[in-house]
Amino acid sequence: MNDKIKTIIYWVSTILMCGIYTYSAQMYLRNPDMVAGFFEMLHYPTNLVYPLAIAKILGIVAVLSNVSRFLKEWAYAGFFFDAVLATLAHFVAGHDILLSAAAVVLVIVSRVFWDRSNAKTA
Repeated sequence: MNDKIKTIIYWVSTILMCGIYTYSAQMYLRNPDMVAGFFEMLHYPTNLVYPLAIAKILGIVAVLSNVSRFLKEWAYAGFFFDAVLATLAHFVAGHDILLSAAAVVLVIVSRVFWDRSNAKTA
């Protein structure tokens, strides 16, 4: 696979991943009571709604800004665990898991192609 294709795969997966996390963060901030209701149903602490929304926004900034390789690695780790746990939580609740499962795949693809692409990354 040539470098141009790797770069395209990296940027497409990264933009889609960031789109999913932007959607998620805005939902947490715009509808905190609804999200807290889901958290209660799954026995998660409801006081995590705002910190998770802020963490998702900061993770998007870390991934797209390339300020620090260290921060970008931690953002990918956080996104991965968030997506896996969200997929499991939605599955247990009987919800559709398509978007959260797609997030898992996109996080993995974006992270794998980050080092393999010629994208200007830190």
